[in-house]
Amino acid sequence: MRAMLLTGFGGYEKLEYRPDMPIAAPGEAEVLVKVAACGINNTDLWTREGAYGTNEQSGWQGGAFHFPRIQGADIVGRIVKVGGKVPQERLGARVMVNPTVYAGEGEGLFAAAYIGSERDGGFAEYACVPDSNAHEIDSPLSDAELATFMTAYLTAEHMLNRAEVTADETVLITGASGGVGSALVQLARARGARVVAVIGKEKAGHLAALGVAGVIFRGEADYAGAVQRQLSSSTVDVVADIVGGEQVARLIDLLRVGGRYVTAGAIAGPLVTVDWRKLYLKHLTVLGSTMGTQSESKQIVAYVASGKLKPLLAGVYPLEQLAQAQRDFKQKTHFGKLVIVP
Repeated sequence: MRAMLLTGFGGYEKLEYRPDMPIAAPGEAEVLVKVAACGINNTDLWTREGAYGTNEQSGWQGGAFHFPRIQGADIVGRIVKVGGKVPQERLGARVMVNPTVYAGEGEGLFAAAYIGSERDGGFAEYACVPDSNAHEIDSPLSDAELATFMTAYLTAEHMLNRAEVTADETVLITGASGGVGSALVQLARARGARVVAVIGKEKAGHLAALGVAGVIFRGEADYAGAVQRQLSSSTVDVVADIVGGEQVARLIDLLRVGGRYVTAGAIAGPLVTVDWRKLYLKHLTVLGSTMGTQSESKQIVAYVASGKLKPLLAGVYPLEQLAQAQRDFKQKTHFGKLVIVP
């Protein structure tokens, strides 16, 4: 089969196109998926660049990252072969794949493997995945459109569940033009929450169709004033932050007494300065969140099948152009998801 291999830590030269890779056989509880499309995520670039480390602690599970590796987490395709413990009726099913491979039967995320990290992913013509992770989907959306959802929306859904977001609450979302940020916008709106989005001016127009109640332009000095002008309130119930950095202190100031702050990223910087007294004086809850559970991945598929979520597809690239797709991804000039089609 054709595949793109990540051969080591480094630049785009570490992505090697191979037309002659063997097709893996599914294990007893696995299925072989003929990949129709696979979305690109930050994790693909950060792993290659060594952002998670380049030593024995660099893998998703805390162990070493092994090369060569086929990356690609957001797999969409059809099941073409099944393992011995998988019903034959699964053959031909169109599926969206949850990339998080859980350690046991429970919902816990600890000691989980990740498709495209500990095991080969979807930047190839075929991929073997656990049968339990391949969720059947009935949707008129294209394969590329379906490949825009899983990782970003699973991350976002878990964040909102961790923060227990409910209808009529106001949620401030950072990085709202990115994959997880725009997923947070749509999923919060699906719950009936009001959304205030922090975004760059150049991308603000894209959010109008997603139903945001207010916008704060990134770098604006007075966040509270911007919220007050648009919502007649200077506080919010929840902050869903995937950016981190110097704005964290201002975001905490925006929370009402008893508010919740949930974070799943730190692209603007992992080290922040916060007046710790505000956490206890305002009775705030601060929550960390990573990926999501199997039941949450099924919920995402149900949302997609019902048409509640709008695919935000920014570009499609053939497999051989993965390096160019990653270059374009890193420029962050697009709105929505970039997808590889083998």
